[in-house]
Amino acid sequence: MLSLDNLKKLKGTDKKSKRLGRGNATGSGNYSTRGMKGQRSRSGGKSGLALRSIKSYLLGIPKVRGFKSLNKSQEVVNVGDLEKNFSSGETVNIRAMLKAGLLLTIANGVKVLADGKITKNLTVEANAFSKGAKEKIEAAGGKAIVVSVKKEEDKKIEETVDNKKEDKSEETK
Repeated sequence: MLSLDNLKKLKGTDKKSKRLGRGNATGSGNYSTRGMKGQRSRSGGKSGLALRSIKSYLLGIPKVRGFKSLNKSQEVVNVGDLEKNFSSGETVNIRAMLKAGLLLTIANGVKVLADGKITKNLTVEANAFSKGAKEKIEAAGGKAIVVSVKKEEDKKIEETVDNKKEDKSEETK
């Protein structure tokens, strides 16, 4: 049975440390494998090197250029993706693109770009179209309809306002 009193070390685990500075006959005498002069030969030199010449160090680091824009960018869908995911004669709106997995979010709007080919007759509704995308969709016999991001919200607000007006007019009768 294995217990603490009869454990044996595995072969190769018990390596003796190199004895430095014990005379030239050992092969690691005089300078104790540290070389002659310099920061690395002195005590504490190998672990905590002081930064000398910071300017040359900074010049070696690539510059971080630009900035992060606070304006959120629109989601992008290519014409080729519409060709793959939708059938001919279909109306493709933003919600349909989201369901097809072409978009991650629709909060910032959707722009259709011209990468890929389109042969299907699609009616595409999006917040923006590139010039090439609009031409390709119309050349295939489809329509490119620009819908503003706020229009859907405006419609909901208008409907609620209209409903309130109707409720008030019914109460006055």
